[in-house]
Amino acid sequence: MYISKELKDEIVSKNDIVDVISEHVSLKRSGSDYVCCCPFHNEKTPSFHVSRERQRYKCFGCLTGGGVITFLMKYENMTFPEAVKSLADRAGVDMPERELTAEEKQRISRREKLYEINLAAAGYFHYILKSPRGKVGYDYFKERGFTDETIQNFGLGFADVYRDDLYKYLKSKGYSNELMRDAGLVKFDEKYGPSDMFWNRVIVPITDMGNNVVAFGGRVLGDAKPKYLNTKETDVFNKSRNLFAMSTAKNKCRRGIILCEGYMDVIAMHQAGFENSTASLGTAFTDGQAGIIKKYTTDVYLAYDSDAAGTNAAMKAISILRKYDMSQKVIDLRPHKDPDEFIKAEGREAFEDRIKNAMNGRLFEINYISRSYNMDDPEEKTKFMKAAGKLLAGIDDKVERTNYIEKVATQYYLDKEVLRGIVSEIGLAGLGQRNLADTIIEDVPEVIDNRARREARSGVEESQGKENPYEEKEMYLLTILANNEELIGKLDGVVNEEDFTEGITSEVAKLLYEQYRSTGRTDTATIISDFEDLESQEKVSRILTSDFDFDTTPSAMEKILNDLIIKVKTNNIDKKLKSGSGTNRIQLAQEKEKIKKLRIKL
Repeated sequence: MYISKELKDEIVSKNDIVDVISEHVSLKRSGSDYVCCCPFHNEKTPSFHVSRERQRYKCFGCLTGGGVITFLMKYENMTFPEAVKSLADRAGVDMPERELTAEEKQRISRREKLYEINLAAAGYFHYILKSPRGKVGYDYFKERGFTDETIQNFGLGFADVYRDDLYKYLKSKGYSNELMRDAGLVKFDEKYGPSDMFWNRVIVPITDMGNNVVAFGGRVLGDAKPKYLNTKETDVFNKSRNLFAMSTAKNKCRRGIILCEGYMDVIAMHQAGFENSTASLGTAFTDGQAGIIKKYTTDVYLAYDSDAAGTNAAMKAISILRKYDMSQKVIDLRPHKDPDEFIKAEGREAFEDRIKNAMNGRLFEINYISRSYNMDDPEEKTKFMKAAGKLLAGIDDKVERTNYIEKVATQYYLDKEVLRGIVSEIGLAGLGQRNLADTIIEDVPEVIDNRARREARSGVEESQGKENPYEEKEMYLLTILANNEELIGKLDGVVNEEDFTEGITSEVAKLLYEQYRSTGRTDTATIISDFEDLESQEKVSRILTSDFDFDTTPSAMEKILNDLIIKVKTNNIDKKLKSGSGTNRIQLAQEKEKIKKLRIKL
């Protein structure tokens, strides 16, 4: 597909990168940038920075970066034309009708084939469940109280004890081994041959927001491990950005969403009439899932298991929902373990009452803290007040903080003014705690995160520098010029785009100089979006946003620039000498000696 530079630039200019990224992750202002934990790798400390001024983002942990188009391509797994079209629709910019490119047709065809083979597998699993071979699976669902209507509505199925049963069925339908493997349905081993991913398990099909079957969840019958098994991530399934039964729940969430831990709980909830229920898929609740829910509602009720693991998971979910400014309330399921067990024992009306009396997320955290202290013991009570004070001090809004202080003081029989003083002291000391999950939930140790950063950085440096030291010098010089546009004018005639000859830096230099000469300024975000493939966009982003650990005083910058310009220009001459191109060799050698004596004054 051809998208003119003028149209592309117009679309990009009408989509502020902070606003677009905020629709997918929760950003927080930090100086002139906006920050959050990177959506592309796991981390504890936010290292993902978004610049409204420069209209680009960069993660200082995994070193990914780019512009608004790059973000959509990477986050939503889109092609360049798809990302541009999405941004055009968002900004209300009309795009001319056009034919799909070969790449887009291939991509759509592949996704449709994955949907098709998953639907075929779902049909087969459901057929087996209804046959004599699936009686054990059918009996399991009936024992859980699922009606035939529920079994039909959710397309529940069974994978029997034969390890290649599904493989043989799909093969008979003409599906290739490659497609079976890519859909996560069959494993292939050189020695043992094909083996179904799911066997001797009851099967729950997983659909996307368009109600396409994209994956499966399987619960084992027996003692095999793991107890629950989900399809691996594929081109149509990303577990951190999917929610079970959300395709139904999104249309039933007028009163909010009920978030459960597992799909069996959700099925039971839907059967009981709570069709606004959903669940994360074999993973802790994620930012991506919060972003999906927020598109439809900002009210979330947590119906997690009442055991310690469920409580910790609820704490983590509360912290994520809070980042997205979403209301969080926790449904008390005690004395029952989970929603399924509760509804079986007490029924729909009792669950409705629990929803009405659900506890505010902040009060739930403080209630959790209170269980650790004997409130009749003055020393223990003091410790509780200080622990609660940390959480209350983490509330940014003054009015909200005051209301919570009064509520907590009343509920736990505390002196309101003393508690207010504790909160004030903690706040002034900068020790306020926004989320209880920050301390009670174990996370990846910082040392591991730092090691990952070093490895990621090392990998980038190796690909950019060690393989080609000349390209590294060109990259450094380009970065300085791109981020100090006045230097381009000052150095005009000393260094220009023709001096950059290594790989992608040559293309970037041409775009940079062309942009400066026509507008008198540099816009790195626009340059990044001039490249259509994601790999090039991210490499260009690294070139234009690389970090330098050097003295930036005028005298030091002069020395650095002189060194880089000399090396870049002499490299250009060396290449001409080696290839035999250009003017005569004596003239080139003389020019090289002249360049070595070059001294620039800023």
